[in-house]
Amino acid sequence: MTRTAASRRLLMVMPYSQFVRKAAEAGFEVWAIWDPSLREREYLDEVAAHARELLLTDFGDEAGLRALIAETVRAHDIGTVLHLGAEESMPPAVAEAEALGVSPNPAAAVTALNDKAAMRALLAAHGLSPVRSQVAATAEEVTAAVARLPLPVVVKPTRASGSRGVALVRDIDDLEEWTARVTGGALAGPYLIEEFLEGPEFSVETLSADGEHHVIGITAKQTTGAPFFIETSHVHPAPLGREERAALHAVVIGLLDLAGYRFGPAHTEVVLTAHGPRIVESQTRLGGDRIPLLIETASDYDIEAAIFRTLAGEPVEPPTPRHTASVGFFFLPAGRLQSVDSVDAIRALPYVQTLHFPFQPGDELPPTTNSFTRHGYVVVDAESPAEARARIARVRGLLRVDVREAALAAPEGVLR
Repeated sequence: MTRTAASRRLLMVMPYSQFVRKAAEAGFEVWAIWDPSLREREYLDEVAAHARELLLTDFGDEAGLRALIAETVRAHDIGTVLHLGAEESMPPAVAEAEALGVSPNPAAAVTALNDKAAMRALLAAHGLSPVRSQVAATAEEVTAAVARLPLPVVVKPTRASGSRGVALVRDIDDLEEWTARVTGGALAGPYLIEEFLEGPEFSVETLSADGEHHVIGITAKQTTGAPFFIETSHVHPAPLGREERAALHAVVIGLLDLAGYRFGPAHTEVVLTAHGPRIVESQTRLGGDRIPLLIETASDYDIEAAIFRTLAGEPVEPPTPRHTASVGFFFLPAGRLQSVDSVDAIRALPYVQTLHFPFQPGDELPPTTNSFTRHGYVVVDAESPAEARARIARVRGLLRVDVREAALAAPEGVLR
């Protein structure tokens, strides 16, 4: 099918640099919008290198963002507007794109998936993945909501990501700790209070086209558990039996259908409980924590590039994994880094795909309270999950650091 000139023109809001490059490789002319306060100039230059134009605005100014989108679409006859970045700036971008007739998804579908309370309400209304829950507008109202559910419960902001503001509440002390944390971190409500789901956790990556949802892969994850549930490692593909895999496929595709999601990636987190799979949350973007790299390492499938090939009209062909890939995160003591050794030796290991350790001697290592304050990661390939675990353990053992720990004790629950 011959594409029109407009259909080859793509405006992306908050596109990561590789997205712009891969969209251009798929035959699109790309315009990009970024908030310059969110990235350093060098990174924005990488975005601009493959874009027809890089436009800068304040994502916090929703009216200004919408106006810039409308102006750019009209000035350049843009055929599609995509937002595949962080969820916070998606609502105005998708709403404006829908109003202009250039969004591949209804704004309501994006909201139904990204907003944790809206997603839970949608599932409850259709009896899919039943989870007892309450919504509270403010932190003060959470106390009353917690009292209406049997303990323990999980409490989290409905619009935050990266494990920020997530806590397991078992008693009043846990609730007080959570209240202080979200208040101090300016993590505004509404908040979702829901029953604690016990069982192994998985991330399901999908790619949708014309309302048909394709499961690209399932990743098993390990977390710190209570109180913050911060991811410590992932392995792809998840070691699952056929029936378990089919059950995860069904519940995730059911959610995407209910939401009316039409096009693009989605990242859905699921707990496999004794009563079946239960959805934790979903986002209309790719998974974080280097999950796209895990998929590519295990399957030679570039899910990022596949988004744009699919937008160009190619059929989605889910991959078959050939290897195992795993990412392991570093959790070091908080304090001043005195020295670090073995980084080059780790990178030279034949099974290490990438090593990210962004600290130099003299830097302050923060306490780990969410996904954004972990201390780097390593991605390895292997022939089995057991071998992947052993290789991650070896790398963690090889990373030798000397940290002068902070004089003040870390708050209760902070990883040391």
